Amino acid sequence: MVIILINTIDIVVNLIFWLILINWILQFFLSPYHPVRELLNRLVNPMLDPIRRVLPPTGMLDFSPLVLLILVQLLGRLLISLIISIY
Repeated sequence: MVIILINTIDIVVNLIFWLILINWILQFFLSPYHPVRELLNRLVNPMLDPIRRVLPPTGMLDFSPLVLLILVQLLGRLLISLIISIY
């Protein structure tokens, strides 16, 4: 049971990681109105918006995806460590 929970958390973390990364890369190549970009923006922007409110603007560079990638990885490792320590 614990292994299934840990694997599920790991899969979700990896899925979110790749969604953020693909969204970040595609913003350089596709129009914001492209259907794939619109779908990814609807999935990723709710996670990015709170970070964007906290981070100061840095001109043309947006560091919020990088911060979110780090936070997602840390949160995933923290949850897995917590589950392992409980069981």
